[in-house]
Amino acid sequence: MQYLPIAPDNFTFPFLLKACASLRILSLGSQLHAHAFIYGYSSHVFVANSLISMYAKCGLFGFSRRVFDKMPQRSVVSWSAMIGACLQCGFHDQGLLMFTRMLDDGIKPNRASILNAAACVWSENAAHRMRGVIVDNGLDNDHSVRNASMLMFGRCGRIDLARSLFDGFTYKDLVCWASMIDAYARADLPLEALHLFNEMRLQCILPDSIVLLAVIQACSIRASLQLARALHVVIIRCLPESLLALDTAVLDLYMKCGSLAYARKVFDKMKERNIISWSTMISGYGMHGYGREALRLFDQMKALMIPDHIAFVSILSACSHAGLITEGWECFNSMERDFGVKPKSEHYACMVDLLGRAGQLNRALEFIERMPVKPDAGVWGALLGACRIHSNVELAEVAAKSLLDLDAENPGRYVLLSNIYAALGKRKEAYRIRDLMKSRGVKKTVGRTSIEIKGNIYTFIAGDRTNPETELIYSELGKLMERIRQEGYVPDLSFVLHDVEGETREMMLYAHSEKLAIVFGLIKTESGSSIRITKNLRVCGDCHTATKFISKVTGREIVVRDSQRFHHFVNGTCFCGDYW
Repeated sequence: MQYLPIAPDNFTFPFLLKACASLRILSLGSQLHAHAFIYGYSSHVFVANSLISMYAKCGLFGFSRRVFDKMPQRSVVSWSAMIGACLQCGFHDQGLLMFTRMLDDGIKPNRASILNAAACVWSENAAHRMRGVIVDNGLDNDHSVRNASMLMFGRCGRIDLARSLFDGFTYKDLVCWASMIDAYARADLPLEALHLFNEMRLQCILPDSIVLLAVIQACSIRASLQLARALHVVIIRCLPESLLALDTAVLDLYMKCGSLAYARKVFDKMKERNIISWSTMISGYGMHGYGREALRLFDQMKALMIPDHIAFVSILSACSHAGLITEGWECFNSMERDFGVKPKSEHYACMVDLLGRAGQLNRALEFIERMPVKPDAGVWGALLGACRIHSNVELAEVAAKSLLDLDAENPGRYVLLSNIYAALGKRKEAYRIRDLMKSRGVKKTVGRTSIEIKGNIYTFIAGDRTNPETELIYSELGKLMERIRQEGYVPDLSFVLHDVEGETREMMLYAHSEKLAIVFGLIKTESGSSIRITKNLRVCGDCHTATKFISKVTGREIVVRDSQRFHHFVNGTCFCGDYW
């Protein structure tokens, strides 16, 4: 057009800007902004709306806001674009404020503005207000708006209202099914999500990639390898053509189910890979303790593409879990120097974790003090976790001082500091932290360990006696504890905070949820088969030691997934090398 020459107009620029937004090409988008200014169209409503969306998709929220603020006239599409920019960049509260301003200005919301604003809602009160706006503007029967409302109520914990909306559809399309399945998955109700998926299949509705991605998310929560393999078969049958997003999601699913072998098979068979695929595989190796393999894969990726901040989080975390200090420093130093990736808070947290796990606690503190950005809860949390490993109460108190202000609602911070005090015999200080936790209304997360047996999930808590076979479980537990004691296991009583006699403390330690789940697995599974358990918190140190001995005396492979990583126990050793 320019060479002919044909001058662009206010209809030309929106299409070009939309193309730049889709490809995330900020440099060209900025040039087009300059061209629009030169031709006198930069403040035109159609062009300005496109600029708002383009800058947001390229991650420059401030630029989007500047364009919006300078608009001489705004349409409902302008407001919708700005609310969408807030959503795109994660500024949900600002998105809702913008929606309120629009209503206060007397502008009637359209479908797009409602959809964007509903996606910004994360509290029940806001959800009910949004629902009122939807009804008042006659959009309550709009199919897309009802789907968005389902997701909105699901996010806010009102899964009952989401299901009510779902059941009210006279015709349920794929988006409707996907929205409800996704709502269940996000509400941490994987079984309900899977039941709904089965119901959909019984109605002979063929799922698309959106539905399958929602189901994969539900399976990831359940972490069942058997279920993952069955779902993979369904995906291959429904969508025989490879799709990058689905392949990557399946790869991540196998990782979360503890199967590196299946994950690597999926990765090797992928027809194309993007940076997310590579980062997922690298992260998986890191979670399983294979730091060297993660580094080899990272080097292969660098030969094909420029790593982004997510890829660096994956490799730095892998180095941390494997104790690769030199390699971790090299990766961190190469970020901005070689690839122009400016370290963010999560990268600094990985480095603190790397140094802390290796016992270089003073060096980790010096690193924090030299950070160019203010350390957040993730950074101080990494230091506190390292202090627990190395029983350094002085630095733990330094970390906790910041943490209990920055992350006051997180029960794990209080429990960790309390356990550090308890492990060092400082019972008074340990109880003081527990009392502080209670006074602030922070409730401890109950530790739960789950095991899947023949398609059924069994969950245990410490001292659990709800299982119908409780007597048999505790009888076998006693025998097993005696066997591993003869092999050299010594219970670590520092992991029992309660102020009780030594023998009682030992019995409380034996009844930890991890041990109960393992014993149940030994009872219910065939000799020689693997046992896989999942814990919602970090695995107990004594349970880690005990499980090594259990794997030795029983000859079983035991795979434990906790909140941080995987542990593979074989013949008395753990693949983590006790570096966790």
